[in-house]
Amino acid sequence: MAALVEMDNIVKIYPNGVVANDGVSFSVERGEIHALVGENGAGKTTLMKILYGEERPTSGVIRINGNSVHFHSPQDAIRLGIGMVHQNFMQIPSLTVAENIVLGKEPTRRGLLDRKAAIQITEELSRQYGLKVDPEATIESVNVGMRQRVEILKILYRGAQILILDEPTAVLTPQETTELFKSIRTLVKQGKTVIFITHKLREVKEISDRVTVMRGGRVMGTLLTHEATREGLARMMVGRDVFLEVSKPPQVRGEKVLEVCDLTYVSETGRQVLRGVSFNVYAGEILGVAGVEGNGQTELVEVLTGLRPATGGEARVLGTPILNRTPRAVRLAGVAHIPEDRLTNGLALQATINENLIVDRYFRPPFRRGWFIDNNEVRRHGQQLIEIFDIRTPGGEVPVASLSGGNMQKVILAREFSSQPQLLIAAQPTRGVDVGATEFIREQLVEQRNRGTAVLLVSADLAEVMSLSDRLVVMYEGQITGVFPEAAKATEEEIGYYMLGVKRQSPEEMEAYL
Repeated sequence: MAALVEMDNIVKIYPNGVVANDGVSFSVERGEIHALVGENGAGKTTLMKILYGEERPTSGVIRINGNSVHFHSPQDAIRLGIGMVHQNFMQIPSLTVAENIVLGKEPTRRGLLDRKAAIQITEELSRQYGLKVDPEATIESVNVGMRQRVEILKILYRGAQILILDEPTAVLTPQETTELFKSIRTLVKQGKTVIFITHKLREVKEISDRVTVMRGGRVMGTLLTHEATREGLARMMVGRDVFLEVSKPPQVRGEKVLEVCDLTYVSETGRQVLRGVSFNVYAGEILGVAGVEGNGQTELVEVLTGLRPATGGEARVLGTPILNRTPRAVRLAGVAHIPEDRLTNGLALQATINENLIVDRYFRPPFRRGWFIDNNEVRRHGQQLIEIFDIRTPGGEVPVASLSGGNMQKVILAREFSSQPQLLIAAQPTRGVDVGATEFIREQLVEQRNRGTAVLLVSADLAEVMSLSDRLVVMYEGQITGVFPEAAKATEEEIGYYMLGVKRQSPEEMEAYL
């Protein structure tokens, strides 16, 4: 029998000459959960966008149920029972869950939306597939786990038999991930087929039946998941051995570097985002901040680095106040910052690599000589950091925008680490980078800690923040709700309850470890 989905010799070449898919052949059997893995830029999302009709292949053949098909838009794919849940949710925050699910295919009464029917449809779908949602809640009022379920219900409502899930667990807690996996298994039992795009190899082992690995726009192989190992899959993805676990010597904790006391921040709209946040970070330690995104972590980092004004409280680096100072003043106090959004706050995209490597120090010797910048010193400095941090580039004079995401991140790391900071604030440092670059970044963070730098690490990747941190705090709704003095001894399940707000330590418990 023919496979349910067959993609034969798919080629996708963009007008700028980039080859995203280079003769890819990929097949999915009916009723299986098929994982598709690869580094950023491997071509996996492009391949799935072709299957969903968002992109058109340069050449190649797609067959569904043995029949050759041609998709001109997602509507063509939807008509054949293919649905895709994108990594970035496509929802209208002010509408209800039910209204978002039926949007574009609304039940009507006398020409108007029949809200009662929309709620009934949502409730029936929710019960049938085990995807719990509140039909009458607005999207802006529900957590990210429910928003994920809404996206899946949207495509099920449109008749999807083949579900493409793109990084569906990227922002979920362990408990929400467990619930999602239960729902996926329920879908398969009811005859659905799932293609699961992810970079989390542990999840591949847990949820999939088969796994296809892509690298450089090509398929490296397809394996039965129970016969694959995480190490072997990582090797196929990167082309070399990758150390998945972080090697970290015992902590040697030094003096208090960062002291934050009763920090508050109220947004421009009047919402209290940070509510009495207090903690300390010491030399030679990594303090991790865990939490579902949107609970104040971004604002905490930006307040501490001078990108937002604090409403109240205090923060000092080695006794020097840093709140409501300019970013330059914060840097001069000994703070380095790896920003969450490297394209907006981390890099000047049209400037050269060499220029980006000195944007925080061009006004000081040895780069500034009188009124002029010493270009020879800038080039020497750039070449040295390019070699140390293995930035893949033809030279330091090319625009940083020409680099891959992983190499852009290495430029930021090279600049921030070479500033020899007292405090390093790292926000989502491995987001959007591949397995090989992730390994390098984690090693460098530990190396900074070993040198005696105080590191404040904020990451939505719970496994990452647990493995790298010495101590760990959890944020929920703008407050610290739990402190774990030994991150390595905590469990993902336990931390997940604090991330969801189900558990909360007393102020006395937290004060003893902060």
